[in-house]
Amino acid sequence: MTTFKNLFSPLKMGRLTLRNRITMAPLYLGYGGEGGTVGKLLLEYYQEMAKSGVAMVVVENATVDHPTGSGSNRTIRVDTDDNLEGLSQLATTIKMEGALACQQINHAGRFAGSAQPVAPSAVETFGRIPRALSTKDIGEIVDKFAEGALRVKRAGFDIVELHGGTGYLLAQFLSPRSNKREDEYGGSLENRQRFPLEVVSAVKDAVKDFPVGYRFLADEWLGDGLTLEESSQFAKSLAAAGVAYISVMGGTYESFFLPEIIEKSKSKGYMADLAAVVKKEVDVPVITAGRIDTGEVAEHILASGKADLIGLARVLWTDPKWPEKVEQGREEEILHCDPECDTCTQLVVKGRPAFCVRWPHTKMRAWKDKFE
Repeated sequence: MTTFKNLFSPLKMGRLTLRNRITMAPLYLGYGGEGGTVGKLLLEYYQEMAKSGVAMVVVENATVDHPTGSGSNRTIRVDTDDNLEGLSQLATTIKMEGALACQQINHAGRFAGSAQPVAPSAVETFGRIPRALSTKDIGEIVDKFAEGALRVKRAGFDIVELHGGTGYLLAQFLSPRSNKREDEYGGSLENRQRFPLEVVSAVKDAVKDFPVGYRFLADEWLGDGLTLEESSQFAKSLAAAGVAYISVMGGTYESFFLPEIIEKSKSKGYMADLAAVVKKEVDVPVITAGRIDTGEVAEHILASGKADLIGLARVLWTDPKWPEKVEQGREEEILHCDPECDTCTQLVVKGRPAFCVRWPHTKMRAWKDKFE
């Protein structure tokens, strides 16, 4: 049996201790209720993820500004106290299974599903032109992030994560592709990082000693977009601002479906090299994700110093017993996500709750029974 001495070793992160180096990376599957509520389906999903044995579960993005900043009508909401009871149930459900509970919060910006999306600049996005934010608007959104983070703390979560990945609003300000402003929020990297750093500062002021993580876009994988050269410098600014960790990813909705990026995403650990560059620049824990589907790949990433923590999304959703099977030397029993399959993605795009075609018949039947 292979020994995974790094993968199953604990890690101190500020005042928190992660029992191993495996985290659940945020994954939106359309399980939220209409209007962004927390219901039975979402609770069952995260209970199963927490029972897997991971050290931390990062709940999918919750909007700080509904409907303007929501990706869909099923996006969880942290912009209202009306959702506090559901959020509290969610945090409790995760923590009762022994995992740390983290809630990611977000503003989708130009990728929002709203009738009039907003963005740093009026840059065309899939046939729509978002409204450019005024400086007053920017200040109001900073406040909304702080208010949303405080609700996450009040709900009983252990950590809040700011979503600066996937090309959402925090990343849109950082990107020279989507930020064409000529004021103090545009132009130089110093100016383009001003908004996300203001959000970090306001959130930390609101939640005090409560840990604040950051989902980090390292490279847009677009010719005129954000690249590692600038993002690695931004990572240093985040570490200096006191974030608890940096969770590194690559790509946006404008690059995910390019043929070369689709091919890249089929490779094991395809985003680990991005994390390795960031890790050299910071002294806070770095998380990497991206088809890390075997214990060997995960252990190699950790042992080679590319990252401190492993993030599993579809890998864990496909087989929630992945950590147990790896630790017990039963990797031949793992159900693997098929890189050639996009059923779950297509379902989400159509606004339907996702399922995995690799699930056993009994689990598939039970899942379908919920909707019949």
